[in-house]
This record gives sequence, C-alpha cells and structure tokens, in this order.
Amino acid sequence: MGTAHGTLWKARMIFWGTLLVLIAWLLWYMVAVPGKSYSGALPPLSEEQAALRDSLRRHVFAVGSRERNLWQPAALEVAARYIEDTLTGFGYTPSAQRFTTDGVAVRNIEVEIAGSARTGEIVIVGAHYDSVQGATGGNDNGSGVAAVLELARLARHLKPARTLRFVLFVDEEPPFFKSGEMGSRKYARRARERGENIVAMFSLETIGYYSDATRSQHYPPPFSLFYPDTANFIAFVANLGSRRLLHEAIASFRRHAQFPSEGVAAPAFIPGIDWSDQWSFWAEGYPALMVTDTAPFRYPYYHTAADTPDKVDFGRLTLVVSGLRAMLSDLTGAPD
Repeated sequence: MGTAHGTLWKARMIFWGTLLVLIAWLLWYMVAVPGKSYSGALPPLSEEQAALRDSLRRHVFAVGSRERNLWQPAALEVAARYIEDTLTGFGYTPSAQRFTTDGVAVRNIEVEIAGSARTGEIVIVGAHYDSVQGATGGNDNGSGVAAVLELARLARHLKPARTLRFVLFVDEEPPFFKSGEMGSRKYARRARERGENIVAMFSLETIGYYSDATRSQHYPPPFSLFYPDTANFIAFVANLGSRRLLHEAIASFRRHAQFPSEGVAAPAFIPGIDWSDQWSFWAEGYPALMVTDTAPFRYPYYHTAADTPDKVDFGRLTLVVSGLRAMLSDLTGAPD
C-alpha cells in the first residue's frame, strides 16, 4: 500500500509540475516581445511634429464632435465626406465599398499606394469612423480616424515595395460588432473572395488617452502580473496566429519611437483581444493586430457621452503616430 501510494503521489507531482511548466511557457509565449519599451521623459515635439499635432486635433474635432452612426445618418455622412475630402486634398482618389445596413446606405472608404517589387503583398492601416449610440466618440474612434488620415498624408510620397492601403470602416460599433454587417467584416470577406494577399492589417482603435497616475491601467486576468499599472503606453494586441506580425511591428516601433509600448499575443476569447476591426481579418485568416490605448481598461469615458475630443492627449497621440509612420516604412519596404 505504501509503495502504491508513493507512486501515485509522484505521478501527481509530475502531472502538476508539467502543467505549471506548460502554463508558464504559454504566458511567456503571449507576453514576451522583442525590444525594450521606451522609458523616461517624453521628448519635446519637433516643428514637424507640432504641425502633425495640430492636424490630428483638427481631424478629431471635425469627426469626433458629433454622434455618427445609423441612428444619426446625416452626421455619419458628414464624417464620411470629411474623410473623402481630406484624402482627396492629400492627392489621393478615394474609392468606396458601398452597401446598405438596415436600409441606410453606408460605405467603407479606402485609398491605396501601389507597391513595386512586392505589389501583391498588401499592408492595411484602418480605423472605424462610426461612434457608439449616445456618444460623439472623440477618442473612440476619432483618434484612430485622425491617425489614419495623417499616416496617409505622411505616406503620400513613399515608394513602398508592398502595396499600402488606408481604410476607414463603417458600422464597427454595436449592434453590428462581430456580425456580418460590420463594415470591416464585409471588406475582409471581399478581400478573401478576390484572393488578395493581405500580409498585415493594423486596426487603430481608441489611441488618444494617457495617464501618469499609478493604478490608472487595468487588465483582464492574469495580465496585471506582467504589465505596468500606469496608463502611459500604447498597446499592440494580437491573437496567437498574428504573433509573428506583432513581433515585427513592435520591434520596429521600439526602434524608432520615443514612446512607451507594450505588446501581447493572446487567445481571442480573452476580453479585449478581439474588440475591434482586426477581428474581421482574423475571421478570414489574415494576420492583423490592434493598436490601442486599451480603451475601457484605462479610459473612464469609454462608450459614454463624455467621450469628447477634449479628452484626447494630442501631444502623446502625435508621438504614437510618428512611431507608426516609421514602423509602416519598415514593414512596407519603403525607403524613408
């Protein structure tokens, strides 16, 4: 009896020890990313960055000062036209993917810079331009829209090896989120039907709110064990299938940006991992990730009437956009 009991005890210890090792390895696999996050005082804005900051502010106030969705269709149309007019002013010719949602005519809006040596490989930078019901969406997602517009402007004269697209999506917010009516879902499905080779998609989602206060940042379990409790960083968020893209993107961002950054590749069922348009591209098997300030995990005004443009930290948003610009140059093979 004693020998049998000892054997059973050893088997249990081996089982639990192996399980703990597997859990530790999985956590490492999710949270380990290349490079080192920037620390220390943020640099002052250069003259070029100050102009970028002013442009970002102008876009956020233009798009994010009124509720815009299917229940406010006139305001949604005003936002769409502002986006199209702005891109046209940068020298692009915007195209539209038009469809009808609940009887309302809506559209995704895109512009493209054709690649050269690797033109069949497509990199997409996108953001949704609708707001949730009852909110003007200054940060969610006026900040993302502004960033896409300015990244398009800054990329206008690049000569990328890969094709670079900037896309503004409609119908991201509930009740369309994670449904076939989501604008990005329609876009990603059409891309798959066309056989397009999308090698990277970046969803810019709620990227303008920051705080230096301790305990201002929260996480779903168990990530508070691995990440800072101060909401002063930008996050790169991927599913496990997009881990390689995450590592390539955040390594580039950290080489170029003087701004704190964190990254994770985790199962999509963890709260927050799939909470934006990257979900639509994952559904079609494309690598994609979300760039975000983590929204409800730090932003007290998320999905409320208080989510107004004045909540956006335009200085820090500028540093983020500057880093993303350099990252895109790397990932598209564009000499800068």
